[in-house]
Amino acid sequence: MKPLLTFMRAALLALVLAGAAPALAWQQDLQQRVAARLAEAPQGTRFGLVVLDPEGRELIAINPNERFIPASNTKLLTTAAAFATLTGLDQPDAAGGAAVRLEEGRRGIPDVILIGHGDARLSSAPDCVANCLATLADAITARTRRVRHVIGDDTLFPDQRWSPGMSWNNIVTGYGTGISALTLDDNEIRVRVTPGAAGQAPSLDHLPYYRIVNEAVTIAEGATQLRFTRLPGSMELRLTGRILAGAQPETLRLGIDDPAHYAASRLRTMLEARGVRVTGEVGVRHRPAEGGEGEQRTDNALPPVASGEVLARLIPPPLAEDVTRINKESQNLHAELMIRRLGALSGSGSIQDGVALIETMMSRAGARRTSWDLSDGSGMSTYNRMAPRAVAALLRWAATQPWGPAWRATFPVAGVDGTLARRFRGTPLEGRLFAKTGTLNATNGLSGYLIARSGRTLVFSFFANDVPGGGGATAVMDAVLVAIAEAN
Repeated sequence: MKPLLTFMRAALLALVLAGAAPALAWQQDLQQRVAARLAEAPQGTRFGLVVLDPEGRELIAINPNERFIPASNTKLLTTAAAFATLTGLDQPDAAGGAAVRLEEGRRGIPDVILIGHGDARLSSAPDCVANCLATLADAITARTRRVRHVIGDDTLFPDQRWSPGMSWNNIVTGYGTGISALTLDDNEIRVRVTPGAAGQAPSLDHLPYYRIVNEAVTIAEGATQLRFTRLPGSMELRLTGRILAGAQPETLRLGIDDPAHYAASRLRTMLEARGVRVTGEVGVRHRPAEGGEGEQRTDNALPPVASGEVLARLIPPPLAEDVTRINKESQNLHAELMIRRLGALSGSGSIQDGVALIETMMSRAGARRTSWDLSDGSGMSTYNRMAPRAVAALLRWAATQPWGPAWRATFPVAGVDGTLARRFRGTPLEGRLFAKTGTLNATNGLSGYLIARSGRTLVFSFFANDVPGGGGATAVMDAVLVAIAEAN
């Protein structure tokens, strides 16, 4: 009997090995084909890739534990933490809305305090219908026809307008505009540049905030190429370059260094348009990043006042809508505000407090702490680092959470919308890949979920760093993902 049992065990082991060997050989072959395709990228490009099957087994692992600059794949961690931590994301954002308050001023003339609570969507657009600064201006006008100072208060968060490791040249653009608990119009000013007659300067249409030195010229032939420069902290912007006569107007997005000041200045303009006399200045209150009670700045250097009557407070739309915009559009400012709002749950509202909350989430997801580091919530910081295996662990864990499907629904869809609208069109992954993109200097990232040929959903995290020549690696990365989907 014993020899028979030994024979049966040996036969069973042989069957198991026979079934496992082809799968292992197939996996090795696929990894070799992927590696060969990546070798076609510009020399010097460094890749990291992890692909997981529905059971969590690694189908592909190329430099899985190396740390890469993730660019906007950073937003995956920020938005996952929002879903994992915040409650009522699908309800109106009662906590985030801006408010106005009157405070006692000199000679009985009140000061107007415009207070930010971290919402990213306050608007001063003429056609605004919800979450409008005009609503707050109307509330003030209904109470008084004379005010002194108009002060923007963003002390809910420490004054960390830019994250460590963000390139200084991005500060003047909409991509790197200042971050503040008091945010208006995405903290951007838009300049519409319309060509004139050949040889003449183009005309400019913009809000009167920056002083713009217009050195651009309209040309009779050639390509439009406009540039603008502004030193951080300066209110003077220089526009240079050329625009083709007869061309459609160009719109430039300018970053704002002090969003609280900009919001207060827009409120002052609205009040004056409603017949309210403003006798004082536009001022700001900030909370120093190192801590403290806050500082206020006007021409008269008034001390901060902590009391006063709240006249009105806005209730913005649900935060889930904002998370969708963060991921679909890769909106940097909104992601930065989100990590600060996370940080305010148990801390001061700093970037570091938000990262501490993300650390708790990543630990629950099974990602080693040494496999990632963050200095911001958007991915603009070049100090950020992530390993593909850590991001894949987060994606797989999130898929098991009650909020996982809602989070995945905020991702761009290949060939359909968001930052993936033009990628994967005409491939088997069109409409079947859901992922967050990432682009920074010499960096590309793409992480998310794809539906393979078999119908199975695979998790993947894919990075390219050190891409030479200012080019990109997206074409190679997309081809690799299509090949992986077809082979599964």
